[in-house]
Amino acid sequence: MRARPLSLIQDDLVDYDKAMERMAELVGQRQRDERPDTLWLLSHPSVYTVGRRTPVEHLPDPAHGIPVSETGRGGQLTYHGPGQLVGYLVVKLEESEGIVDYVREVELRLVDALAALGLPAERRDTPPGSELLTGVWTVETRRKIVSIGMRQSRGVTSHGFALNVDGDLEPWQWAIACGMPDVDMTSLKRELGEATLDQVRPVVATAFEAS
Repeated sequence: MRARPLSLIQDDLVDYDKAMERMAELVGQRQRDERPDTLWLLSHPSVYTVGRRTPVEHLPDPAHGIPVSETGRGGQLTYHGPGQLVGYLVVKLEESEGIVDYVREVELRLVDALAALGLPAERRDTPPGSELLTGVWTVETRRKIVSIGMRQSRGVTSHGFALNVDGDLEPWQWAIACGMPDVDMTSLKRELGEATLDQVRPVVATAFEAS
């Protein structure tokens, strides 16, 4: 994996729509070479986000009271909430790189971070004709622990990953996540018995060479 040091921004809970406005500003700055490649670590209040290909039947029952926001990233429905570490990656790719190449790098860096936290994990290749298996999965229990959805515009990436740390997993059951009805979403706390955002943030930052 190539060296790719990033500038680190950290926040706690940030409203999703406000975060999208800030991310658009960061992307514009990177496209104009006004800022370096950046990793923004934060969390969101409870919200479902849907990609451009998300079928209506995958949406949650509105009776649960969690808002749904449309997003320009790739991928399908995902859930964000307290206790989840979100990482937005604003990175200018080389001409020889594509967004799929960079997503693979993101998966591998998160596998390294989870290994450092004591959880063996892996990325998966997608079999022909199957729903995309983008993300990171636990090796032993075969559950999904990281969701990834990204896009590229004028050579610069946006959006990123969501790593479940110690938040409530029940909202994942109220919709069809990642286009996979049978996916079993998990968290570091579920797998290891204990985990906190304060423990996980520096490990993830290190895995992305972010400071």
